[in-house]
Amino acid sequence: MAKADRLERLDTRRADLETDYREALVAALKVCAAGKWGLFDHNADRTARAAVAPTIAELTELAEEIDAAREQLFMEPFELHQEFLRQRGPVDSQAVGEPKQARAWLERLGAA
Repeated sequence: MAKADRLERLDTRRADLETDYREALVAALKVCAAGKWGLFDHNADRTARAAVAPTIAELTELAEEIDAAREQLFMEPFELHQEFLRQRGPVDSQAVGEPKQARAWLERLGAA
């Protein structure tokens, strides 16, 4: 019974961490959607990268905790963070700007 209780507590902790991650991501996306570039690192601008570094670090730390819990629970890795990371980085000149991309993410997450 103790193992079941431990697993239940771990799953509750994982769910809380995922909620925290989603809230932090939505907050960052809202800032980006309002016009502050850097979250998606499209321009590889040092100043923008430095400004958003604490946010990226927070998201990464949360995602690592989530993945550790998910691994113990025999669950798939946390896909939302992986998808976010895949969207970061340089893009071609025809790509949408970061604010528009952030608004699309907010809509997708139901937080627009």
